[in-house]
Amino acid sequence: MESKNKTVIVILAAGNSSRLGQPKQLLGYKDSTLLKNTIAEASLVPEVKIIVVTGANNHLIEEELDPSRIKIVFNPEWESGMSSSIICGLKKLSELYPESENCIFAVCDQPYVSSLIFENLIGEHYKTGKGIAASAYSGTLGTPVLFNKKYFNELLELQGQEGAKKIINTFSDDVVSVLFEKGNIDIDTEDDYNKLMSEF
Repeated sequence: MESKNKTVIVILAAGNSSRLGQPKQLLGYKDSTLLKNTIAEASLVPEVKIIVVTGANNHLIEEELDPSRIKIVFNPEWESGMSSSIICGLKKLSELYPESENCIFAVCDQPYVSSLIFENLIGEHYKTGKGIAASAYSGTLGTPVLFNKKYFNELLELQGQEGAKKIINTFSDDVVSVLFEKGNIDIDTEDDYNKLMSEF
């Protein structure tokens, strides 16, 4: 499917994990880490490009990553909220891959994310012609989420704590949902992590 190489996956990994007390990006998971697991799943999507946005603890996190497989961009404004990382990743995408048609935003603390989720988002976007393909779980729509380039300007205008959900809600007529079982499981606290580890 030639069109897949027009999609870039941007993994948002800039937060400081304040509720956890240590960088969630580096938590051990599946003989790897949460962040590297997300990168590994994204890497299984044929011909896709990957950008990782770092912020807090960027030196610790970046030394764990393989820059030959991904592009890493540091967001100096990570403390101002999620929107700054979305904007940082999107600007890097436009600079490196100006021919891109779509961007998928993913986070690093959804342990059950898989290459199939990414492929389903891309597939549904092309099948339905909808400009946004969002993961569906627990009665909501969220990450990973694909945006066609026609929404890049709206994404660049996000501010503060605003995330992609604002745009999903604003343009709900142009959204297709893709089921992501266990998408509601993310790691914010030590209890979340302990529960995840007890299931393996």
